[in-house]
Amino acid sequence: MFKIFKEILDWQGLKLEIETGRVARQADGAVIVKLGKTSVLCTVTAAKNADPALDFFPLSVHYIEKAYAAGKIPGGFFKREGRPSEVETLNSRLIDRPLRPLFHPDFKNETQVICTVLSYDKENDPSICAMIGASAALTISGLPFLGPVGCARVGYKDDEFILNPTANEMLETDLDLVVAGTRNGVLMVESEAKELSENIMLGAVKFGFEQFQPVINSIIKLAESAAKDSWEIPEKIVPKFYPVLKKESKEPLEKIYKIKEKKKRQIELQNFKTNAFNDLLSKNDDILEQQFSSCIKEIEREIVRKSILEKSERIDGRNLDKVRDISCEVGVFDNVHGSALFTRGETQALVFTTLGTSQDEQILDRIDGEFREKFMLHYNFPPYSVNEVGRIGSTGRREIGHGKLAWRALNPILSQIEDFPYTVRVVSEITESNGSSSMATVCGTSLSLMDAGVPINKPIAGVAMGLILENEKFAILTDILGDEDHLGDMDFKVAGTEVGITSLQMDIKVTGITEEIMENALNQAKDGRLHILNEMKKTIKTSRSSVKENAPKIIKLKIKQDKIREVIGSGGKIIKNICEKSQAKVEIDDDGNITISCLDKNSGEIALEMIHDIVAEPEIGKIYEGKVVKTMDFGAFVNFMGQRDGLVHISQLKEERVEKTTDVVNEGDMVKVKVIGVDDRGKVKLSLKDAIQAD
Repeated sequence: MFKIFKEILDWQGLKLEIETGRVARQADGAVIVKLGKTSVLCTVTAAKNADPALDFFPLSVHYIEKAYAAGKIPGGFFKREGRPSEVETLNSRLIDRPLRPLFHPDFKNETQVICTVLSYDKENDPSICAMIGASAALTISGLPFLGPVGCARVGYKDDEFILNPTANEMLETDLDLVVAGTRNGVLMVESEAKELSENIMLGAVKFGFEQFQPVINSIIKLAESAAKDSWEIPEKIVPKFYPVLKKESKEPLEKIYKIKEKKKRQIELQNFKTNAFNDLLSKNDDILEQQFSSCIKEIEREIVRKSILEKSERIDGRNLDKVRDISCEVGVFDNVHGSALFTRGETQALVFTTLGTSQDEQILDRIDGEFREKFMLHYNFPPYSVNEVGRIGSTGRREIGHGKLAWRALNPILSQIEDFPYTVRVVSEITESNGSSSMATVCGTSLSLMDAGVPINKPIAGVAMGLILENEKFAILTDILGDEDHLGDMDFKVAGTEVGITSLQMDIKVTGITEEIMENALNQAKDGRLHILNEMKKTIKTSRSSVKENAPKIIKLKIKQDKIREVIGSGGKIIKNICEKSQAKVEIDDDGNITISCLDKNSGEIALEMIHDIVAEPEIGKIYEGKVVKTMDFGAFVNFMGQRDGLVHISQLKEERVEKTTDVVNEGDMVKVKVIGVDDRGKVKLSLKDAIQAD
């Protein structure tokens, strides 16, 4: 019934299995990849015909985690998976990035890649399985895919690189890096690092590249047995009008691309395109708009790239290694906990920091368990930032991806902070964009955190690098513009401190780059990063010594575990009373750690005093003021420390003999008492007469 093909690889001690022919046989390509006990089904399906109205490749990649893979039932009312989680979105982008540049440039058929996690052992990363599976499914599908692609996750600990570290190993590693590429070169890098040097980062990429070569060989072996017939690509027809269009467009486009201001350049460019198209249309009425658009794009690409490679002339007139002018401001708005405005050329990020309590932590429900996150960074890219009218709604994939990139850059520094009790949320509003808004977010976030009094010991900055590559000749660009990114061959983002790199992301639009290019890009990026850090320091050098007055006040203390019950009270009665009277939030854990959070100092002090009254041990010889809560024949009970009562024996009421307790005190009386002892059962002995004598 089944014609099954399988390749098994001993991948540095772990069994990697790639199988096809058993499941999803109707798809153009389908494989199941197993690593340890983690399994992912990857399928590829493409439309049989291209939409003639499209001038781009409509590829969509979906990474889907199923709760059953980890033996869980989804949370929520409907008890089924809903919209993609942040992890699913990020992994979808991760898989897409090395695959997209390897399709034949003339292939425009809608293509869909779906990677479904079927089983997860909570040790081996399903995203690595998914990327390998997507590559294998494409390779055997017959689609015009110039792969296969291999990938690996790399860790670093004790001066050694670790291949595909387990979940437990990731807790101890100084690096989390994913690298993907072909036999010939690297296509994609995604990483978070604890201030590692350029050499270590380059070594990690090289290590990962070498380690995934056997995976590529296994995919090729599978394809030799199981590959389907190759799809035919329609021969590319160069429009008859192209030579004339190129001749007539070259000079005006060269002038347009010398306009430094983005908005003015876009207006001139749009006017030129409209006039040129209408002119062609008047001479030949069967011209399709997407044909014209593709031709113009090709001419633009040639003009910009040639200018950079041959003349070292960039669109805005900068040198290849120069960063645009920078402006930094902090404390931009009064009623927020921290704010910053970071402007680099025509890219601008307005960044806000909000401090909250532990109750504001983000709860993440993932297939590997439930987690709490104290640091959140959200990136917004409104359409006005690029002078467009666009849809406003739910957060897009791009916004999630850029926000996570900036988060990775800051997290290694924030995770080092001890004894800072706040939950931190940062929101970056991109108000202008002309290249690398994610790195502007990194810089703006660093400034905003310092303005809010978050004790980061080192500021973090980021810079985006570009590449123009033609045969053996290449040029590396520092702080790329939007057009240089669009028309170039690489988007290489590097963030870090003065000490080292905290995040690195690289996407290549060609079939791979050499180690030489990557090394040069890293070194040039370091110079750019240090320059930006120096500019930031002119505005604020270190974090403010304290949080602002309008930030929540948080008090932490620790009590003995046997006192927890006393603070909480029966049915939570005592702790509810503390919260009501003080107007503060009080949280207590099983270890006796108490967090008091409030909007003003006075509320916190009231709650703290009430807790101290409950947990404090009475000092022998100390005089307290208390209230008589009960009288008996043998004495009176006095409430003198919070909820704590003590007994004044009838013999301790007065120097002389007392016949009846009520002859001296009655319920409700306020009295001063002295602690004279504590018996073996913890009962407190009080004296009224000794307190009177002491006065």
